Amino acid sequence: MWAARAEPSPDLAYVVPAEVAGPRRRRDRRGRGVRGPLIPPSVPAHLSRSDRFDGYVLAAVERVEAVWGDELRGTEFAVETVPPSDPHPWEPIGVRLGRCHPAESGQPARIVVFRRPIESRATGRADLADMVSDVVVQQVAELLGRRPEEIDPMFGREDP
Repeated sequence: MWAARAEPSPDLAYVVPAEVAGPRRRRDRRGRGVRGPLIPPSVPAHLSRSDRFDGYVLAAVERVEAVWGDELRGTEFAVETVPPSDPHPWEPIGVRLGRCHPAESGQPARIVVFRRPIESRATGRADLADMVSDVVVQQVAELLGRRPEEIDPMFGREDP
């Protein structure tokens, strides 16, 4: 009626009823099997919104670095969810879409793109990708002291 089984520690035996001491279950309690992923990794919908956004930022940075790589050497690019609630006094009033931090005190230059404000303004995936590209180009232009049109000739243009 009772069987001894030692699972957690070999020197400590637990007494459990024999009907419980049987083989371990490999399925869930209703017999339908173990849950798998709802969306397989090979499908594009598998990516979360933040993963997709990171991909848009990475693509925009690669396009800019292809031309301006020497000037951007050592620059760090980052994505944050929301901008800080305490903007610098010299920044314009309103929600920032990105921020540029020049190199100083041994710290590398940093460009930060804020995900949620950009996502809330975009009307679709193509618009989101364009907005991310424009924000990255604006911040790179601010960092290098140039106009955004110099960084990317397609800056701000609508597709026909």
